[in-house]
Amino acid sequence: MQPKIALITGGARRIGAGIAASLHHQGMNIILHYRKSKEEAQNLADKLNAQRPNSVAILQMDLLDIAGIPGFIDRAKEIWGYFDVLINNASTFYPTPMGTVTVNQWNDLLGSNLTAPFFLSQAAMPILTERNGCIINIIDIKAERPGKLFPVYSIAKAGLWMLTKTLSKEFAPSIRVNAIAPGAMIPPEDHPLDSEEYQAMIHRIPLHRIGTAEDIAETVYFLIEHAPYITGQMIAVDGGRGLCTASDRD
Repeated sequence: MQPKIALITGGARRIGAGIAASLHHQGMNIILHYRKSKEEAQNLADKLNAQRPNSVAILQMDLLDIAGIPGFIDRAKEIWGYFDVLINNASTFYPTPMGTVTVNQWNDLLGSNLTAPFFLSQAAMPILTERNGCIINIIDIKAERPGKLFPVYSIAKAGLWMLTKTLSKEFAPSIRVNAIAPGAMIPPEDHPLDSEEYQAMIHRIPLHRIGTAEDIAETVYFLIEHAPYITGQMIAVDGGRGLCTASDRD
């Protein structure tokens, strides 16, 4: 049997790398996209290929180069002749306080979080249609509850949620399109939490822990393999934080 193949944007680090490792463990082949993290992408590919030869490939692309996206999708298809899953995980994230927002910041955040997923999905549509495949967009709980100091990022992720719902109708019945909204996750190495910040965050989460890449990866696998009648939906993987009122989160 042919293995399923997943194309994961931003697959070299953090959530993307966790998704890649988890799906690979489940027997899928992986196409790892990266923009600048070549060393991390190659190291992950080498590690996974050591477990199962010729099961992971890496592809470089600056997704802000929208005109280059069709060619990128063609290159992804050429590796094994097809792919079954597109996971739009690549994202740019930083604060943009109102009064300081620049056009470059707007274009950067909208480009990586919304424009690129749209054109990647459009370019992948013929391939995924042939395979009865699926698209999974990694969004954010800020898509429905804007984060203060993050207006542009929140707008972009809200757009990605609408894109999910729109494409689920446009691509039906051949392609399912769903989204996952992570809540508080392990912070990047360059933005560590101190003990007080960590405890405050834990206090605001009903399950009393921060999410992990594995939590997201398990939900991705569920949507790929165990949800043939689910499309146009967003699953919050947030430990229940979205259930809390504003006073609960204070």
